[in-house]
Amino acid sequence: MDRKAPIGVFDSGVGGLTVAREIMRQIPNEKIIYFGDTARVPYGSKSKETVTRFSKQIVRFLQTFDVKTIVVACNTASAYALDELEKEIDIPIIGVVKPGAKVAAKTTQNGRIGVIATEATIGSQIYSKYIKELNKDVTIYGKPCPLFVPLVEEGLWQDPVTDEIAKRYLTELVDIDIDTLILGCTHYPLIRSTLGKIMGDGVTLVNPAYETARELKELLIEKELLNEEAPKLGENQYQFFVSDGAEKFKRFANSIIKYGILSAKTINIEQY
Repeated sequence: MDRKAPIGVFDSGVGGLTVAREIMRQIPNEKIIYFGDTARVPYGSKSKETVTRFSKQIVRFLQTFDVKTIVVACNTASAYALDELEKEIDIPIIGVVKPGAKVAAKTTQNGRIGVIATEATIGSQIYSKYIKELNKDVTIYGKPCPLFVPLVEEGLWQDPVTDEIAKRYLTELVDIDIDTLILGCTHYPLIRSTLGKIMGDGVTLVNPAYETARELKELLIEKELLNEEAPKLGENQYQFFVSDGAEKFKRFANSIIKYGILSAKTINIEQY
């Protein structure tokens, strides 16, 4: 496997850009092929079969670029499809659930961990499963927050509407005195300041996007796949593809990632 080959990253929409941003920061020599399934977002309300089918199509698309590893930058797809994807491909693939679960299990002091995520991720109990494997003495409180994804996708990060919805969702987690909160959807770090204000200083917010990039770096070192050469001048280091609305995606992406996203191309993902 070529060290200089790109890393494939995919999400149901724009949330996975928080993971891509962390990869850019933490392992800056790597090339990235990003796919956002903007035509079919959100994944959180869809069935396991549908999310798995979508994920397989995207992986087949990413493999046309001879990627050296794939990051499933979507909690729902990590919960529903990762096991199936691992069986189908012969390159390393990681999701965003395990890295966040590991940190939460280590971080909690009072054994009360909250998880906010899509309905699918909460329903899958995947965070509970991983955390309990690492620390059986904790109690996990899951809270679906379905409106956060559309609010983030609309760019309403610091808006009274988002503040109000967040208060409604999070009040019960404040009342049960959790000390650690996993942002179990890659969209949620974009409203981190709102969530932090509501939860208060006594609650540690775990950002799986950050933890996933860290784990990815360790994986690349272990497999001797880390690219140690900086990209050449003019090289197209980051490429972005979507299933719909490329112009809107590009504007959104440029507001998150300060590395100059020159273009985003729309592709027909159904053909893969």
